[in-house]
Amino acid sequence: MYAVIKTGGKQYRVQPGDLIVVEKLAGEPGDEIKLDQVLMMGDDVGAPLVAKAFASAVLVETRKGEKVKIFKKIRRQGYRRTNGHRQPESVLRVVGLTGADGKAHKWDGTAELTTKAELDARARNLAPRVEAEAKPATKTKAAPKAAAAKTETKTKAAPKKAAAKTSDEA
Repeated sequence: MYAVIKTGGKQYRVQPGDLIVVEKLAGEPGDEIKLDQVLMMGDDVGAPLVAKAFASAVLVETRKGEKVKIFKKIRRQGYRRTNGHRQPESVLRVVGLTGADGKAHKWDGTAELTTKAELDARARNLAPRVEAEAKPATKTKAAPKAAAAKTETKTKAAPKKAAAKTSDEA
């Protein structure tokens, strides 16, 4: 089941379990938010049900959005001004939809309060993992071997350079 909701002057098509970014809403992370401006509800095929329908969501985080640069210039006058703005926004996890007939469609998962920035970092393999804590112990053992290998290559390379200098001198 899906619904088209309106919040912050924009419309969003949501299903239970979706993670959406909307204009800033009041509340603390973990608060349940009721979005009651439902424009359309339905299954893949069906008639829209709008009266007394609402969507339930959990507020995951409130953050600043992407930076928008404002640049002003008047040509031939030496006037240039640069400014920026970051719009506050809220990240919501939709946990359920309730139709006008009272029929509820809940999400089976749990609404974690992991921030969207951390989820994005995990998707790009940039966030630290739990397994990563055990790996540095093996890296410290391998480090002396690598250092010894580097010193061996330096000692091998040094005589060649010295030999080249002696042949130039002769």
